[in-house]
Amino acid sequence: MRLAIKLLLALLLGLALLTALVQWRAARHEARAEASHPPEGEIMEVDGLPVHAKVIGNGPDLVLIHGASGNLRDFTMGFAERLSDRYRVIMFDRPGMGYTARLPGARGAWNPLGESPQEQAALLQKAADQLGVENPIVLGHSFGGAVALAWGLQRPKDTAALVLVSAVSEPWPGGLGWLYNVSASRLGGALFIPAVTAFVPESVVQSSIEAIFAPQPAPEGYADHIGTGLTLRRSASRANAQQVHQLRPHVVEMAAQYDSLTMPVEIIHGDADTIVPMHIHAEELIKDIPNGVLTRLPGMGHMPHHADAQAVVDTINRAATRAGLR
Repeated sequence: MRLAIKLLLALLLGLALLTALVQWRAARHEARAEASHPPEGEIMEVDGLPVHAKVIGNGPDLVLIHGASGNLRDFTMGFAERLSDRYRVIMFDRPGMGYTARLPGARGAWNPLGESPQEQAALLQKAADQLGVENPIVLGHSFGGAVALAWGLQRPKDTAALVLVSAVSEPWPGGLGWLYNVSASRLGGALFIPAVTAFVPESVVQSSIEAIFAPQPAPEGYADHIGTGLTLRRSASRANAQQVHQLRPHVVEMAAQYDSLTMPVEIIHGDADTIVPMHIHAEELIKDIPNGVLTRLPGMGHMPHHADAQAVVDTINRAATRAGLR
């Protein structure tokens, strides 16, 4: 009996030491990521929460909303700069990502709740109001497309146009795979995600980026620019997993309302996108909205704003013209 107790105590001590090592190493990686990739814009206070925003250029307001596992830096590798001579470009970190806080009720290692697209849009709209944004074109990429759609549904009379780039818009068949199932769970959020933050190899990060861009290559220096360490922080990884894992029912709810989106809607999507397949999303969405235009990009993957930035810029300009802003 005494031996069993000693073995149990030794096991518990070993687990405690291992947990402490994981958390220490994760915290060290997070500190390095934040030191090397500080906020690019200003940290606003919105309803008592920090929201990271960056504003460049002059002209009609254009809001850019990034996708999953990202932050506003995804737009500052040349794309936003292409637009700043004709638009006031407003970029936000979505809740839980980059330097924007999570919403109350959706934080903590053991809390599996994720912010809905509607909740995210509401927070970013309040931030936009503080910046004096009026009648914007709202562009959303990937998961950000769902947030842009929520924005348009919530403020139909104050949204000039929507531009949806490789956007999640429709309910999809099947699940998201074991990684999201584990990461979005209470136990996974508390134990698995810290281990990923602490020990994930750089080769895994790079292969993930390559898969997101495929079949096009990722731009040279993309990982360094966007700051993958920011995404791998424990809080950001939990937020991303929970938001994506819980997205589908919110998309089902929004899809029933798409016929009320009467503003110009420009959809641009690659037919080789395997992350958010065009035939499931864009080709169904165009049937649901009364004032939409779909631009298909042959052979294009999930990241056209990098791989064919001019095509996306042309789409934005067309949205502006249709909305009477140009």
